[in-house]
Amino acid sequence: MVRLLLAERSGSVFRSGLMVAGLTTLLALLLALPAMAAKRAKETVKPSAPDLLMDGGRKLSFERSFSLEREVKPKRSFWTRVVDVIAGPPDFHYLVSPYSVVTDSRGRILVSDVAAAGVHIFDFEQQKYKFLSRRDARKDPMLTPQCVAVDAQDNIYVTDSQSGKIFVFDANGKYRRVIGSLKGGEGYFKRPTGIAVDSVAQRIYVTDTLRNKIFMMDMQGNVLQAIGKTGTGDGEFNFPTELRLHGEDLAVVDAMNFRVQVFDRSGTFRYTIGKIGDGAGWMFRPKGIGFDSESHLYVVDGQWGVVQVFDEQGQLLYYFGGKGTGAEQFQLPTGLDIDNHDRIYVVDSFNRRVQVFQYYGATQAADGRKQP
Repeated sequence: MVRLLLAERSGSVFRSGLMVAGLTTLLALLLALPAMAAKRAKETVKPSAPDLLMDGGRKLSFERSFSLEREVKPKRSFWTRVVDVIAGPPDFHYLVSPYSVVTDSRGRILVSDVAAAGVHIFDFEQQKYKFLSRRDARKDPMLTPQCVAVDAQDNIYVTDSQSGKIFVFDANGKYRRVIGSLKGGEGYFKRPTGIAVDSVAQRIYVTDTLRNKIFMMDMQGNVLQAIGKTGTGDGEFNFPTELRLHGEDLAVVDAMNFRVQVFDRSGTFRYTIGKIGDGAGWMFRPKGIGFDSESHLYVVDGQWGVVQVFDEQGQLLYYFGGKGTGAEQFQLPTGLDIDNHDRIYVVDSFNRRVQVFQYYGATQAADGRKQP
């Protein structure tokens, strides 16, 4: 009996020793985390790209890139890190095959992800992240989200190139409805790609790439007008893709005609920019487009890995980028968006990230503040 009590007591002491040792090791790991993180950060810091200086005091600066949910809230509390050590780090979302990008009035960045079958919403100001998905929905699943747009109330519109539909979510990411869903589950569109919303006129514009048309709809999805037809002339298309509204203009990427066509909002042709080629100012794989505060047109070329910038006369002003994995380098770039502060967001698809640039126009000081 005495031997048994001593054995149990020894086992208890042994287990207590293990617990103390485990806690000591855990504490040591937690204390070492800041130093380890600082060391990793120091080791992985890469020099940023130099500013691109232009005439009239204009300047383009590289700001940063992002690709992970974790980057939205980089500072984790002590007890959160305790849980990470014990249970393992959480399964963060990350960009897999990003395609399109848009910013809303809250400063959030929305990125469609074809491979992940959803839309990432990065809110760096509020340190929040959300992922929109309907892949497992029984009715009207969202299968291959292509392009994303927002309206004046920050409602979210997503084209699905596989299902042939447009999915609508409210500003908080709650699913509201689908546009183009027919009886039997088929979609009205053959391959919807680019999308833009005119909140004032209550119009939705969407490119149907395989039909070589743009459909103008009301907010309920009723088709009001079809713009364009197959061809190479003015107002004709050969695989139209991205759309962008700017002022009174509707710009359309006419991909296989290697150009961007510009219409007014009623669908009347105005002018075209670009032609096929591998020289400066020419286009080979035009993708995302956008306009800055000076009405310059930005065009992503996925083949050459650059962004070209044109004036309203179609003259090339400058370009930036190049193939690679460093800052201001791209691998198969696709989407582009420019917010109201002239921040430029470029989807660097094959590098699985979004790169952010800041454009300073002629009316801005060198430090980025607007002149009075």
